[in-house]
Amino acid sequence: MISELKVATEKKMKKSVEALNNDLGKIRTGRAHTGLLDHVTVEYYGSMVPVNQVANVTLVDARTIGVQPWEKNMVGKVEKAIRDSDLGLNPASVGDLIRVPMPALTEERRRDLIKVVKQEGEGAKVAIRNLRRDANSSLKDALKDKLISEDEDRKAQDDIQKLTDKYIAEVDALLVQKEQDMMQV
Repeated sequence: MISELKVATEKKMKKSVEALNNDLGKIRTGRAHTGLLDHVTVEYYGSMVPVNQVANVTLVDARTIGVQPWEKNMVGKVEKAIRDSDLGLNPASVGDLIRVPMPALTEERRRDLIKVVKQEGEGAKVAIRNLRRDANSSLKDALKDKLISEDEDRKAQDDIQKLTDKYIAEVDALLVQKEQDMMQV
């Protein structure tokens, strides 16, 4: 039971790191990338949905993203959602097409993007810590139900802490790498 719990927890922690790596790949420095808007949500009939579920997101050119909502009444909402996001973008609508130019990468813009990167990293660390908490609570339940001994519980908690430390170190390494990439001119 304990080994199954450790394997499942490690698998989930690995997925958290992979998800962070994916998200960091979408944060580009200078070029436009449609994945940049994946985390921007817009209100659509009472619920918050990603922009790419209410609009066609394409690349107009290397430095401009084109967003064309499927419904005309969504143009203003999508434009506002992009403007209010923490990406620092300034969209402009032309008819029913929203053009999102990528700002030139100034030192300030790079620092803003690094803040976004750090937020993503913190989210991944929180997810990993939550997995640790869930695993430890499962161990406590097993101990309470007398399925494992106190020694087994303590050793398993130590092992889960080692896993947590390992994956948080991986997250930190990814963040340092991305930060270095973004600060290069």
